[in-house]
Amino acid sequence: MAPPKKDTVALTLRLPVELLEGIDEVRRAEADIPTRPEMIRRILSEWFETRSGDKA
Repeated sequence: MAPPKKDTVALTLRLPVELLEGIDEVRRAEADIPTRPEMIRRILSEWFETRSGDKA
């Protein structure tokens, strides 16, 4: 396993079971079945992209 990138910060997060189950459903729909942390990164990135488009 590669070491984490130097420009990142570790984050510990507790989620309700229902939210975690939803994340897992979305993960399984992806062709590459990402890890939970990767799926959360993708969801957040998409959310920020959507939000930046709303402000234009």
